[in-house]
Amino acid sequence: MNYAYLKKLVQKIVLALFLITFSLPSFSQDSLATTSEIDTTIINTIVIRKNQEKIKHIPRGAHLTNPYISFKKTKPLAKKFKRFRIPSFWIKKNQLGIRVSEVAFVNWNAGGNNSISGLGSLKFERNYKFRYVQWDNELELRYGLNAQEDQKLRKTDDNIRMSSTFGYRRDTISNWYYSVKANLRTQFSNGYKYPDRTTPISRFMAPGYFFFGAGTSYITPDQKFNLYISPLTLKSTYVLDQRLADKGAFGVKKATLDTNGNIITPGETVFVELGFLLTNTWQTNIAKNVKMKHRLSLYTDYLTSFGNVDVDWELNIDLKVNKYIKANIGTHIIYDDDILFDEVKENGVVVDAGIPRIQFKQLLGVGVSYDF
Repeated sequence: MNYAYLKKLVQKIVLALFLITFSLPSFSQDSLATTSEIDTTIINTIVIRKNQEKIKHIPRGAHLTNPYISFKKTKPLAKKFKRFRIPSFWIKKNQLGIRVSEVAFVNWNAGGNNSISGLGSLKFERNYKFRYVQWDNELELRYGLNAQEDQKLRKTDDNIRMSSTFGYRRDTISNWYYSVKANLRTQFSNGYKYPDRTTPISRFMAPGYFFFGAGTSYITPDQKFNLYISPLTLKSTYVLDQRLADKGAFGVKKATLDTNGNIITPGETVFVELGFLLTNTWQTNIAKNVKMKHRLSLYTDYLTSFGNVDVDWELNIDLKVNKYIKANIGTHIIYDDDILFDEVKENGVVVDAGIPRIQFKQLLGVGVSYDF
């Protein structure tokens, strides 16, 4: 067979069929589709499609289902729903503490007296911090009593302390503030040198200490460390009991007496000093559920006794048992050059001179603490 001849024949047949297909007119609507609208527009060299084609092939990983709400995995609220509130720049803290210790003896051969002690405390804090301004306010109240068998009540602790510190910084990065500080400290009731209960050695605002000054503060962002340095602080000592003022208690100028012991000029009730003040507060966790808090105040007067430093240092360790039960170990040391102890004489001989001394107090207790 001549393959060249057969190849030319096939080409002629294909060409003829092609010409017949596109040259003959349409005989019915079913044979050929009607002319569809052009779905593209040519603008220069940019082709824009008018009609978007539907997706014909859907990947197996796509799940096209109708959305519906199900509560099968919904759990009830464990706590009461709280409505949204606008954030406040005030930090508030209220704390109530009650500590009680008791000792009882029944047919105890070694002997001992039944006793019970109680200490109540209240602490309020209102602190404001926003950008350049920080304002810290604190009020602390403490009062303790002790009752022993065959004895009257005795005071074990008595303290009123209020402080306010206002600070301003130039930028939000620095921890240094320009600060103004005010502090007031006194007590609730009379204090006695037991067993004497007739002559009080201290009373409300006798003494009362008021500090007011300006300086600089270094405060960490978590506010657990605060160092205040004031080169100019006014310290006022108030003795608002004339009997104690006439004796010159707590550093005030005592009364002037004649030869018979009569008062010519009564004692002054206010003693003012101007000096340098440094305070520091710091708290940290030294172990799990064990927190240490420290507060130190150092003051020296420029005018009368520069270099004699008044010390007020408190150190407390809180041991947390649970949310409400806590134990506390605390110490308090005070040294004030203006506080002179009474002179002690025996048979007209001075046995103990009335000089300034270190005052020390130690406290250990377990009680209930509630924050509200």
